[in-house]
Amino acid sequence: MKIKLDENLPARLAIALAELGHDADTGPQQGLTGRPDREIWAAAQADERFLITQDLDFSDVRRFRPGTHHGLLLVRLREPDADSILDRLKAVFETEDVGSWARCFVVVTNHKIRIRRPGV
Repeated sequence: MKIKLDENLPARLAIALAELGHDADTGPQQGLTGRPDREIWAAAQADERFLITQDLDFSDVRRFRPGTHHGLLLVRLREPDADSILDRLKAVFETEDVGSWARCFVVVTNHKIRIRRPGV
């Protein structure tokens, strides 16, 4: 899976995802640090990447309707420190069929994964 990590995620997550076979890059790698959300989104879409973020500006499923983009995962942990994010997302990517999440809107919490698929 081609993934773009927003700057609000630990950079070492890109390494962990690459070790699991994913093509992960980060906003900072592309010079997008501090850029507006619309530029982050545009870069992810232009590169056909699944965006992973904690930014609530991406939480409106009506605006980011499944099927209209390459995929979006919103991380919503109770205590979102770097280690917790890394541990939770590594576990998710190790155990779930994330390849089926293309073009989906996904929310990952401490204990749940909610997936909105195109046409549902």
